Amino acid sequence: MRFMIIVKASKDSEAGVMPEEKLFAAMASYHEELAKAGVLLDASGLQPTSKGWRIKYSGGKRAVMDGPFAETKELIAGYTLIQVKSREEALEWTRRFPNPQGEGADCEIEVRQLFELEDFGPGKEVERFRDLGLAAKK
Repeated sequence: MRFMIIVKASKDSEAGVMPEEKLFAAMASYHEELAKAGVLLDASGLQPTSKGWRIKYSGGKRAVMDGPFAETKELIAGYTLIQVKSREEALEWTRRFPNPQGEGADCEIEVRQLFELEDFGPGKEVERFRDLGLAAKK
């Protein structure tokens, strides 16, 4: 089972402010633990939305909207992708995730389970994705 730990953006992350050394060290230690346990698949911070864009779909047309975007509470600043055996194991790992805003600050992270190809019925199109190597490694 794969889970994405989603770190919400803040005014500081959207302004491009880098984390303090103490927080960066805590994140590095946590991710080293994930890697040693063999559950870390990927992790990264995201550049501010001022360096990004969105594609808006409307009536068969696509429009490009350049960042930055308002409402930082709806934006993502980074993620960690893990693969574990159960929801309970994912919950245990995420309880240990360092506070992205620094200890004592109000903050929340979001955790979402990813779909696996096995979650979809068998079919030619599912096999196309499997052929791309996108299936989770067991």
